[in-house]
Amino acid sequence: MPPSPVEPTLISDYHIHVYYDPESRDRAALLRQWIEQRFTVRMGSWHDEPVGPHVTGMYQVQFQPELFPTLVPFVMMNRMGLTLLLHPQSGRPRDDHTINATWMGAVLPVKTEVLREAD
Repeated sequence: MPPSPVEPTLISDYHIHVYYDPESRDRAALLRQWIEQRFTVRMGSWHDEPVGPHVTGMYQVQFQPELFPTLVPFVMMNRMGLTLLLHPQSGRPRDDHTINATWMGAVLPVKTEVLREAD
């Protein structure tokens, strides 16, 4: 018997992780500025060193589902070659950062061992 579908109503919000290194930090800062000027989001701290499941420097953009149709195309078109990870928050952190995730740019490894299977 096939599995039951997962309903999108389980998504509380979304995260975009914007990855950068010393050479791309200025572009990451410009993208952050553009996002803050145009959208009501919650911006995470700058992490110049790997943190959590992330293997390189990054900051996080947290946003509500109703912004998806405008914010996601905006970052797609304005990421300036940066790598971004877009994922839902559905209560299954490991799945959300892996099988439910969308990458823009290079696909980076994710340290899944630090992510819970479910909240």
